[in-house]
Amino acid sequence: MTTKPMTRKNDLTNRGGGIESYFRKIFSLMFGAVAVTALATFFTIYGGGISLLVNPGGMSPLFYIIIFGGLGLSIWAQARAFSMRPATAAILLFIYAVLIGLGITPMIWGGLMVNPASILQAFIIAAIMFGCMAMFGYKTVKDLSFLGIFLMMGMIGLILVGIAAMIWPLGGAFSTIVCLIGVLVFALFTAYDMQNLKRAYAALGDDLQKDQLAVLGALHLYISFIGMFQYLMGLLNRD
Repeated sequence: MTTKPMTRKNDLTNRGGGIESYFRKIFSLMFGAVAVTALATFFTIYGGGISLLVNPGGMSPLFYIIIFGGLGLSIWAQARAFSMRPATAAILLFIYAVLIGLGITPMIWGGLMVNPASILQAFIIAAIMFGCMAMFGYKTVKDLSFLGIFLMMGMIGLILVGIAAMIWPLGGAFSTIVCLIGVLVFALFTAYDMQNLKRAYAALGDDLQKDQLAVLGALHLYISFIGMFQYLMGLLNRD
């Protein structure tokens, strides 16, 4: 009996099934992290934890510890992504999601006080933008690698502006411009990361590395979604 050689079509079908499972894992982790963030924020607000983050004179020291601790954890986890087990990396992702949930609590709390509808509006708009940009990044044949340096510079600029805003609060037109840039940067990051994740899957042959990359990809897409949501909240609640 002879074995019929695998055709190119069958090979692509097998690859498609693999990449579908790979992206299901990425989005399961990513949306799981979003849910953890929402729960952390909900229980902090309605459990009375908001008083630990906000003082009459501004943000408490604990708030800044959480913010910079989360930033440090994110950078460290990305640097060590291929040096740890996927399960360990996933646990760190959810710890980071908790820290982000605590960190955005004052913003959500302020939105509830001023314009409760803005929270749902920002979430829906962010979800639509995320879905569209993710699909674009996955489907486009245009090479988006040229965006890398500009997006990284934009990210660093947003972080520096965010740190400066802790000392000198932003307002007026400048705040609006920063929020618009933030939404644009994270929307483009979504497409950029999706294309990179698709290409990386085809380049990697090791299943362990693919699992590690899935967690790293979930972290990148989570950051983009939360970033869009935060800056949209800023736009909807600007002075």
